[in-house]
Amino acid sequence: MQFKSVQDFLNHVQSELDANRLVLPTLPDVALKVRDAVSKGDTSAEKLAGMIASDAALSARLIQVANSPLYRGASEVSNIQMAVTRLGNSTIRTLVTSLVMQQMYKSGSSTLENHFRAIWEQGVNVSAICRALGNFVPNLNADEAMLAGLIHQIGKLPILTLVEKIPEFRDSPSRLDKLLEKAHPHIGRMIMDTWNFPNELKSVASEYADFQRSHDGSADYVDLVQVAFLQSVAGSDHPACRVDWSSVPAFSKTGFQPDAEILEIEGISEDIELTRSLLR
Repeated sequence: MQFKSVQDFLNHVQSELDANRLVLPTLPDVALKVRDAVSKGDTSAEKLAGMIASDAALSARLIQVANSPLYRGASEVSNIQMAVTRLGNSTIRTLVTSLVMQQMYKSGSSTLENHFRAIWEQGVNVSAICRALGNFVPNLNADEAMLAGLIHQIGKLPILTLVEKIPEFRDSPSRLDKLLEKAHPHIGRMIMDTWNFPNELKSVASEYADFQRSHDGSADYVDLVQVAFLQSVAGSDHPACRVDWSSVPAFSKTGFQPDAEILEIEGISEDIELTRSLLR
């Protein structure tokens, strides 16, 4: 099997989906139920706690998060309903989705395990930077920013699952890397179209890599992810390191100077480390 272009590969992805030979990542049921209940706006902390309690591991993680330096209050949270009450429905919705996403980055294939782990770690780094920077952009929510960072490369997962069986990519790391970078925004769009996410988050996975992207109005989550992503790869051999930050509209949109040491802003480094520890 030979692919002459990224479009050829995307056509192959669509044919595999149509034949049910490839399944796009889906959110676990508990995340879907919580997101749906909060979106309807008529649920109580008690009902949300009941949904979350069905997943013992998630419940324990949320209690841990509620007691973490990022969210803790004057008294310790000892059960899931207290955690939901303290954090509020909107924050719970975002946190539940963020915490369960790690399950998608586990593979039964030893060939893919390292790739999945690396993508998750990159997502955690961008997510942590997004959350810290989100506190400085008035119209954005720090917790939603954290989730935006986690989903920005979700499109790479189905590609890896598919190319494991295609020798021309499986046996050529350089070709695989090029394919991942070029194709994952398109696959990310497919995934986001199937998830019950607000529109402002849906576009992150497909548009964050367009560094010349411009739009009317205030900064959005794509802008924030772009700034965070460029910060995360700075000094590495990633192709995005060749991007001239002064030409990226997302910096002016978010209010950050492209030539400033953004990660040195007071409190940001600490927030980044706290969020990283939360997601690992």
